[in-house]
Amino acid sequence: MTATLNETDELEPADGDQPTGGLRRVLVVVIALALLVGVGGAGYLIGHRDNGASLPTADSVDAGFAWDMSVHHRQAVTMAGFVRDHTTDPSIEILAYDIESSQNNQVGQMQGWLDGWGLPANNPNPQMAWMAGSPHDHVETDGLMPGMATPAEMNQLESLSGKALDIDFLQLMLRHHQGGLPMVQWAAEHASTAYVRNAAQKMADSQSNEIILMEQMLRERGASPLAPPD
Repeated sequence: MTATLNETDELEPADGDQPTGGLRRVLVVVIALALLVGVGGAGYLIGHRDNGASLPTADSVDAGFAWDMSVHHRQAVTMAGFVRDHTTDPSIEILAYDIESSQNNQVGQMQGWLDGWGLPANNPNPQMAWMAGSPHDHVETDGLMPGMATPAEMNQLESLSGKALDIDFLQLMLRHHQGGLPMVQWAAEHASTAYVRNAAQKMADSQSNEIILMEQMLRERGASPLAPPD
């Protein structure tokens, strides 16, 4: 999923003035899309400059991480994109936009790696198999990876508005991050390529910070987190 413009966003004449809010969002999205276009080729070139090392194979931690985290991220992008367009709370809108933009960009990066490695876009292996030996190397009983929202939870989120929407989003996204964090930490420790380890570590740092922020935002709204994933 890529970031899209609301139908109400309008370009206003510049006339030497600073960009308006709508125009500023347009510019941000254009820049983000440009980055996505170039990221696939960048991943390919980096992969071939990794000190002559062989490229990751379909059974590697690197590939499994890129496949499964792309799926995990796409759900976060979907949730964040909906809330960005429907919340009335400016701080929730900023958080949702940041998550949507950053994780959408990361999906593009991971898909670029897979393309550069000559691997398919979707995982042909069982989910989480690349985390064998980790306490978190399993899917939930509903068949979803740790932290992911169920279809019923996604439908409920899209039925809410106002403060109820904001709280539900914070709870679902917090749990989503808690489930994804062990995945990125495992990749940061066990991936064979340095650039995958580095990217995973940056994801881990970012999600750890956002977990703290969302816990605080829930407290400010008189709400509590959901039970964390197993």
